[in-house]
Amino acid sequence: MGVENRKNKVEIQEISDLLQDFATSLMGAGTHTSRVDHIVSRIADTFGYDLNMTIFQKTVMMTITDQHDTTVRNTSVKRIKPLALNFKIVSELSKLSWDIYDQKLSLTESRERYIEIVSAPRMSRWWVLVLVACANASFCRLFSGDGIAMALVFAGTLVGFFIRQEMMNRHLNHLLVFIVSSFVASMIAGIDYFYGLGSTPDIALATSVLYLIPGVPLINSAIDLIEGHVVVGITRLVNAGILIICIALGLLSTLMILGIDNL
Repeated sequence: MGVENRKNKVEIQEISDLLQDFATSLMGAGTHTSRVDHIVSRIADTFGYDLNMTIFQKTVMMTITDQHDTTVRNTSVKRIKPLALNFKIVSELSKLSWDIYDQKLSLTESRERYIEIVSAPRMSRWWVLVLVACANASFCRLFSGDGIAMALVFAGTLVGFFIRQEMMNRHLNHLLVFIVSSFVASMIAGIDYFYGLGSTPDIALATSVLYLIPGVPLINSAIDLIEGHVVVGITRLVNAGILIICIALGLLSTLMILGIDNL
């Protein structure tokens, strides 16, 4: 009996670690709370455990209990690491959870595949930089910006996003990062307005900072609130609101420097 108890203790700890890794990776990659709960609960049930989980903005609290012996349980808390949005990781981890459920993968194989997914190399930062700049220039065109406005928005986004990447790599405060990135991008786009180069300078200024808008946190906060995860939903909404204020401060600095008051 003593050997069996030690075995159960080791097994439940390993399963708890895997579930915590799944939950924190999914939250960090930009998943809404209900989806995390469904994915992690699916894996726990496959291994024969009931799951009770509470998710906050920065931590995940989890208790798993053996379905056949309620005295075998484990409670753990793990901090959510601030990761860049990565929907490929979300999709792959969701697929892995179904493979664990359907194919009854072992704990060792599940762990190996999890590590393979989260360790996969990300897209080149330079490729992302160009794509983001192209996307923001497309937004400018979508709002009827002319060619000069698109070119300046492209350049502003390219420089602003590069500065954001460098500041984030140096682990600077993310609020400062948003203010500086917004200021730089809008200042470059403001050349159109200051020198009268094109016919849509207001559109160039307005769309130059769209690449910074925290769309995913806003969408996730709405989903969380609708599905009853009020604490996480409100937290995400407040954080997104603060980022929008930082974007506005950067844009306001540009308007003040260029003396623009009639947008």
